[in-house]
Amino acid sequence: MTLVEPIETRPEPEFSMPWAPFRPITRADLYRVPNDGHRYELIDGVLVMTPAPSLRHQLAAGRLFSRLTLNCPDDLYVLSAPFDVVLSEDTLVQPDILVAARDDFTERDLPKAPLLAVEVLSPSTRRIDLMLKFSRYEAAGCPSYWVVDPDTPTLIVWEMQDGAYAQVAKVSGDEAARLTSPYDVEVVPADLIV
Repeated sequence: MTLVEPIETRPEPEFSMPWAPFRPITRADLYRVPNDGHRYELIDGVLVMTPAPSLRHQLAAGRLFSRLTLNCPDDLYVLSAPFDVVLSEDTLVQPDILVAARDDFTERDLPKAPLLAVEVLSPSTRRIDLMLKFSRYEAAGCPSYWVVDPDTPTLIVWEMQDGAYAQVAKVSGDEAARLTSPYDVEVVPADLIV
C-alpha cells in the first residue's frame, strides 16, 4: 500500500488587484492603483505601463515644451507629462506635452481632449503613439496631434478636418514647420535634439 502525503497548500499572495480581472479597467479603477512610481495609461480599458524615457526623448520633449511655452497665449496652459487627460471612462492618457484652455483643467486632470496633444516616439511606445493614441485622440476630437521622432528627427502634424485627422505637415532635420494650431509656432526638428 502506498502512502500519499497530503499536498501542502500555498498561502494566497497578499497583493490583490484593485479591480476585477475579467472586465475592462476604468479610470476609477486606475485611481485605486497604489503609486509605485510607474507611469500608467489606460487605453480602451487596457492598462499600459510606459518605461522611463531616453535622454533623446527627454531633450526633444523639453525643448518642444519650451518652444510652445514661449508662444503660448494667456488663456492656455502648456503642460508636460505626466498629467492625466480623460478621453473617456476607459481611456486616460498622459501625452508628453499638451495644450488646453486654462478653464478646462481640474486640479487632478483634463476631463476632455486637449487642443494639442504631442507624443515623442520611443521604441517601446511607437506603435501605441502612432496607432492607438492616434485613433483615440481623433475619436475624442482633439484638434491637433503632433508626433516627434527624435531619432530621425522628424515632426508629423495632424489636424482635425471634417471629423478625421489630415496630415498638414511633415518636416525632418533642418526643415521648419510653421504651424497655426493651436497658435502660431515654428518648429525645426533638428533643434529639438541638439
